[in-house]
Amino acid sequence: MSAPAQLTTIVLDCADPGPLAEFYRAVTGWEVISSDADSAYLGDGGIQLAFVRVDGYEPPKWPSPAKQAHLDFQVADLDLAVKQLLALGATKPEFQPGDGWTVLADPQGHLLCLVG
Repeated sequence: MSAPAQLTTIVLDCADPGPLAEFYRAVTGWEVISSDADSAYLGDGGIQLAFVRVDGYEPPKWPSPAKQAHLDFQVADLDLAVKQLLALGATKPEFQPGDGWTVLADPQGHLLCLVG
């Protein structure tokens, strides 16, 4: 049976797409392939990351019992990657749920995990 759909883009709502796309460009090395005042898209020929302006955007709370989506990134050196992303504007929440990974929030509050 062939799959009825193919994942092309992961879209994150946000307050300001341009700066968020630049943050993730620095994280992934992917290029910004389109951008305007209301959206920005990153890609490397496969799945894209998109950032779309939403009036009144509120970031997720962490920790929270509410179920939320987040992005996971594999890194070669966890401590170095954390330092680099903090320098790019990420924040590190006080609550960290375990060893071997670190939870960060991007500059607009979306959660992401770095896994070493």
